Amino acid sequence: MPSLLKTPLGRYRLLAYFVGTLLIVLFFVGIPLQVWADNDAVVKYVGTFHGFLYLVYLVACLELVLRYRLHVVRFLLMAAAGFVPFLSFVMERKTTAFLQAREIAAQARATSMSASE
Repeated sequence: MPSLLKTPLGRYRLLAYFVGTLLIVLFFVGIPLQVWADNDAVVKYVGTFHGFLYLVYLVACLELVLRYRLHVVRFLLMAAAGFVPFLSFVMERKTTAFLQAREIAAQARATSMSASE
């Protein structure tokens, strides 16, 4: 797990999973308990923790966008993924695949340039 925290992509991925999981718990457990069982405990604690982690997640998204010069639309989709259930998992996969493909293409270009010299 510590190796995930070494790169901006790793931090983003870890936070996307945490924020997504907390949002699912909040949405499918906390809110029904609050509405039907008049129990605010899950919403109070998980909601607060999700809100705090969402802010950290936004900073990680911004770091990723600035470091890898991603388009602002991708940033907006990444930000929206923190408050739409299950979207954080989808967006994390798409962003990771996009950045890994970009890295492979950059390595291929560097290899072809060094081979042509």
